[in-house]
Amino acid sequence: MQRRRVARWRRRRRRQPPDRLVWSSTVVAQTCPPYRVGTASWTDPTLLKAGFYPPSAKGAEARLRFYAEHFDTVEVDSTYYALPNERNAALWAERTPDNFRFSIKAFALLTQHQADTRALPQPVRELIPKPALQEARFGQPTPEVLQRCFEMFRSALRPLRQADKLGCILFQFPPWFTARASNEEYIDYCRERMRGDRLAIEFRHASWFGDRMQRTLDFLAGRQLALVCLDAPDAASIPKPPFTATTDVAYVRFHGHNRQAWFHRSATAAERFKYLYSDDELREGAHKVRQLRGARTAYVIFNNCYGDYGVRNATTMKRLLVERESTASP
Repeated sequence: MQRRRVARWRRRRRRQPPDRLVWSSTVVAQTCPPYRVGTASWTDPTLLKAGFYPPSAKGAEARLRFYAEHFDTVEVDSTYYALPNERNAALWAERTPDNFRFSIKAFALLTQHQADTRALPQPVRELIPKPALQEARFGQPTPEVLQRCFEMFRSALRPLRQADKLGCILFQFPPWFTARASNEEYIDYCRERMRGDRLAIEFRHASWFGDRMQRTLDFLAGRQLALVCLDAPDAASIPKPPFTATTDVAYVRFHGHNRQAWFHRSATAAERFKYLYSDDELREGAHKVRQLRGARTAYVIFNNCYGDYGVRNATTMKRLLVERESTASP
């Protein structure tokens, strides 16, 4: 019965133009291991207007449940802008199937970015001098502030850990986080503060690769840290890490190829990643994902979260990987 439903869904999907996809929870094929495919948000405002969710999915619970009928993983990026809280994590765990996994993007201060001062919780604000709290952005935490942020961040994820629904913790470091010994030591510090969790490391400076690439790969592999493989616009300032697995879990992020918006400072997050992959590009991406030898699981995340671009491309990628796995099965 399920196979017939999937076949009907695929036939209907092929007959529809790209901007008229119909989303139905009853006709979605399940992703075969080792691939978990999803998007970098399920609540982006442009997605809510794009027709992915049915009219009946009006609240946060209904939307997450609907999303989880289509995908078995999601990357939570809101935790970059503000520290998460345990209540939300508990609700996420309750509203998703047992096989669902949440990967969590590390809070800005944990990856040496600046944070919105207004978003800092009171226990953190108490440790910051008043003049610094008057600024719109805060980006130079003392060891005490940093430790408090790590404690609150880690503690908030406890419900996901207990439910076995915590995927990777994404540490996306900024372009000024260059390859040097002190930054390797900071990565070790992050690993120690998040002991027991699986970390995925995304570098945004090319110094980690090139002639130094093998040292970087050995550094991550020796600490069981996953290198984040990127598909991003082609530009000299955007690093191009290899598609390789440094642990038994791989992590891949598809950012799109919107080069102009990537460097446009006034662009919103949605505009920056406004890019719809073609089927040919997705087939090429699927081929790269399948080459991640040594990985037991590969998280494949689409960060082109403009409208329904991410969910559309994630659905196609999921189909490509499933079909290849099914063909390869005896």
